[in-house]
Parts: sequence; structure tokens; C-alpha cells
Amino acid sequence: MANNFPSLVIDSALAVLWPDTALGILGLQASVFAETSAIWEDFERTSGPGLRQALADTPLAQMPGIAESRAALKAFGADPGRYRVSSEALYRRLRQGKDVYRINSLVDTNNVLSLACGLSCGIYDASRLGPDIVLRLGREQETYQGLGKGDLPLRNLPLLADDTGPFGSPVSDSARSCVTQDTTRALLVVYGFSGKTALAPVLDLASELFGRLAHAQVQLATII
Repeated sequence: MANNFPSLVIDSALAVLWPDTALGILGLQASVFAETSAIWEDFERTSGPGLRQALADTPLAQMPGIAESRAALKAFGADPGRYRVSSEALYRRLRQGKDVYRINSLVDTNNVLSLACGLSCGIYDASRLGPDIVLRLGREQETYQGLGKGDLPLRNLPLLADDTGPFGSPVSDSARSCVTQDTTRALLVVYGFSGKTALAPVLDLASELFGRLAHAQVQLATII
């Protein structure tokens, strides 16, 4: 473990199917708060109006990050029409005029980041995870309770797993690893399918957003 955060690797069998798979990782220390109106007011003052206009004028497949994520899922053997990555789901909510769910300071900032970069971003309670995590493909019969999605079949989906089993995916995360107001250490994972270089500016933005909006301290930053 680095700085008391789990270590992550990418499974070689997954990487063969999509060589541009990469993960951006931040280890965060924060006191989680429930009142997030200021986060969304900031979003509406800054990137929100421009993003809504882009969504009105641009097909979803041409929005940042979406085409690569869809293509990667297809290469893994998953149906990107049935299993949409979370960033695409967020774009769809905004395009339909719906609000993004408000959960807590870390989760909401995570969603602001995902909307800004077009990539699926997962935020996990580090204390609920084992020390060694692998990004691999879901196996036959593997499932977990996806947040807001019920029982999620994981076969052929890219997922994060520790010694206990799968807990996160660019499609939907599990209840086991979710961030609550009791969380003090969180692991941010940005799922990238365009290579490592594309993730460097995303991690810079993530560090800025989590510091400013969630008052979090970055204790670990790396790209694999």
C-alpha cells in the first residue's frame, strides 16, 4: 500500500483486448459533508451552462470520452448500449433536463469531475478495500448490487476487485465500497481508455476540484 492506500494493477488479459486502458488514481483525505448546494452552485456558475449547450448541439457519441469508452466495452465483449458507462449516464441526465443526484461532498465532486472530462470516475472508501486491487474483466456468474441499479451482472465488464471480490466498475459501483459521511480516506479512480497521457490533465483537474469543492487533501496521485 502507498500512503496507506491500496495498490492497483491492470490485468494483462484485459490490456491485450484494449491496450489504451489506463487508470488515474488519487488518494484523498477528507471530512465528508452532506450539504452540497455550494458544489452545484459552483457548477452552474462555471461549466454547467456550456456543458448543457454542448449536449444540446452534439451527439453523445461525439462528447469527450464516450466513443472510446463504448469501443472499449465492445472490445471486452460487453454491450455498450445495455451497459452505459457512468459518464454517459450523467450526460444523458443533463440532456434530459434532470438534476444529478446529490449524495455527499466526495461523491458529488466526483460527478462534477466526470461531467467535466467525459470519463467514468469512481470514488471509494479506502478503509473498505483490501490492499491489492486489480482491474480485470468480470467472470461468468459474477454480480454485485450496483448503486441504484440492483443486481448488476459483471461478465465481460471491466471492474475493480480486491481479495473479497469485485466492488467497482465504470458502469456502476457497489454498495460495499461506497463513500459515506464516515469516510475519512477515499480512493478516486478515473477509468481511461485513451492511454496514460490523456489522464494527466484529468488528474490535475481532479486535484483542483476535490481541494476546492470537497476540501480534500491529495495524499497520492498516480497513473497506471
